Amino acid sequence: MPAIKKTTKRSLLVTSAALLSLSLTAAPVVADDEPSPSTTPSATPPADMSTVGGARLGLPGTQADLGSGAPVLPKDVTARSWIVTDAESGDVLASHNAHWRLPPASTLKMLFADTLLPKFPRTERHKVAVADLADLGEGSSLVGIKEDETYTVHDLWLGVFLRSGNDAVHVLSAMNGGVAQTVEQMQAHAEDLQALDTHVVTPDGYDEKGQVSSAYDLSLFARSGLQKKDFREYCSTVRAKFPGETKKDKKGKVSRESFEIQNTNRLLTGDSDISTYQGIAGVKNGNTTNAGATFTGVAERNGKVLLVTVMNPEKHEHNEVYKEAAQLLDWGFKAAGKVTPVGELVPPKSAGTSTQAGSTPSGGPSSGASAAGKGATSPVAASAGAKDGTSGVGTALAVVGGLLVLLAGGAFLVNRRWPLPDLVRRRR
Repeated sequence: MPAIKKTTKRSLLVTSAALLSLSLTAAPVVADDEPSPSTTPSATPPADMSTVGGARLGLPGTQADLGSGAPVLPKDVTARSWIVTDAESGDVLASHNAHWRLPPASTLKMLFADTLLPKFPRTERHKVAVADLADLGEGSSLVGIKEDETYTVHDLWLGVFLRSGNDAVHVLSAMNGGVAQTVEQMQAHAEDLQALDTHVVTPDGYDEKGQVSSAYDLSLFARSGLQKKDFREYCSTVRAKFPGETKKDKKGKVSRESFEIQNTNRLLTGDSDISTYQGIAGVKNGNTTNAGATFTGVAERNGKVLLVTVMNPEKHEHNEVYKEAAQLLDWGFKAAGKVTPVGELVPPKSAGTSTQAGSTPSGGPSSGASAAGKGATSPVAASAGAKDGTSGVGTALAVVGGLLVLLAGGAFLVNRRWPLPDLVRRRR
């Protein structure tokens, strides 16, 4: 397919929370997406895959069109499927089996969040019933929600994004009318986004027969979700306080302390064998027996915003999915402007006639075409403030003129219309 024309000036950058220097305290949680008993999918991609976004994206193997001066692709990337895209224009810079339908693990929570985030104000409170936590898969990742305790919607979303808590997903699903209705709405939203490789069976990404997505679709979910201020905030938050269990002492005094939770995205937090990635601002990771390790990330450098999705590296080393994602991002930043796109991230079906449902960021103004035509770039801070209990002790957020300054030295401006449908309308 022909290369997509670039927009005249990109004002959008992504936002990220301040990276704090606190160590994680002990918390009653289970590791992110503990593998569930299942079988490993075939290691051979199908010969006939979807061509949404371009004919080359439906071909098996690596797709890239390197121009003069473009760096070669990293040779030690072992993922069954991956894709590197320009988050703003939608250009696919390179891909490998982009439409291979594979189990997504907790990266499917991006679709869950993009579907449900607009439904409940963050201050709404909910008392957890026994039924809310029914049917959690064995070995599910948990944030530590307790029955008969009350949580705010804000608390629950922190549990979803930071600890990949299936318990938080099930509580929000219960508030939304139940798991079945939530799954139905997620499937409908996926179809509107033209994520046609995706079949939703569970809202949390837990391994179930028939539940699949693709690197292409996961990138669509991330790109859509990142239009929302709350989504950007939660996926980029490194550490937060989460409400614990209410206790009564011998004198009858009732108290409820909180414990600290940390994001399981190692490109945000770093680890023993991997550093925090320069410019990282989210998005979501996962790991199950069927899916292996999966990851979608967004990062910004020098005004360029890239998305990367990596699914199931064949090399089973510690943090391998993050290492391969970092290599692909490094390549993408060096290759930008030196490659011919091999496809595009398509706009939602609804973007052709009206603003995408839920595309206005929560807390932000309407993103009409007239405002976009004036090039409005009103920045807002998208980190959770101390009043929400998401800032770490000893480090302050510096917000000046809407600029969020990171401890890592990077900074991200937030455009309230990011990046669809207005950029698509103007490009057309």
